[in-house]
Amino acid sequence: MIDYGPLWETMRRRGVSQYQLLQAGIDNKTLDSLKKNRNITLLTLEKLCDIVGCEPGDVVKFVK
Repeated sequence: MIDYGPLWETMRRRGVSQYQLLQAGIDNKTLDSLKKNRNITLLTLEKLCDIVGCEPGDVVKFVK
């Protein structure tokens, strides 16, 4: 299972808000998918990493 829990912690540590994600081009549908641990594209993962200033491992983890 995919878990985006690390994203929210990384955003908190770096002082990035959901509003800033929206302003940078991440839409509400994608935010909803992240909150519900649904699939996102690798392009979206790349955008998140650029916006937050982190690596993919800071955004997502895999849980068995």
